[in-house]
Amino acid sequence: DYQTVYAARPGAIAAPTAGLHFTAEVFKALADAGIRTATVTLHIGPGTFAPVRAVEIESHTMESEWYTIAPATQAAIEHTRRIGGRIIAVGTSSTRALESWAITGDVEGFTGLFIHPGFRFKLADAMLTNFHMPRTTVLALAMAFAGRDQILAAYREAIRHRYRFLSYGDAMLIL
Repeated sequence: DYQTVYAARPGAIAAPTAGLHFTAEVFKALADAGIRTATVTLHIGPGTFAPVRAVEIESHTMESEWYTIAPATQAAIEHTRRIGGRIIAVGTSSTRALESWAITGDVEGFTGLFIHPGFRFKLADAMLTNFHMPRTTVLALAMAFAGRDQILAAYREAIRHRYRFLSYGDAMLIL
């Protein structure tokens, strides 16, 4: 019943929620500013919403999700890299898909990649993501990207300003 404005193929159990922040007007403003965009196909699965139950985060097993990185997106990413631009992933599942491609070379398939603190990013330079709940894989990914202390500081600020959490909540850009 809810989806991003750029969704093209059925298959996910939920929308990639960081993408819900993007409207036709936002895409126009990005294009007007000279910022290129490219898409990946994600089939978000229930594992995205599963809490981390392992005592040690490294012991958690991530459920796999299907992704496809089209040739046009591959070319846009490679061009951006060549000219020294930044790759800004929108959402944790997009980040997992991009990092899976960077690690395996597979432009399509299932990824069970669990990104948690200590992960060394190979492709994503920045990430836009929502504010996530404690003990979730998506919060672990945000902490891997920005560092635990920086994420906790951002969350204190979000709570102080009454930001909204989860799918229809506010977002943060992690540089």
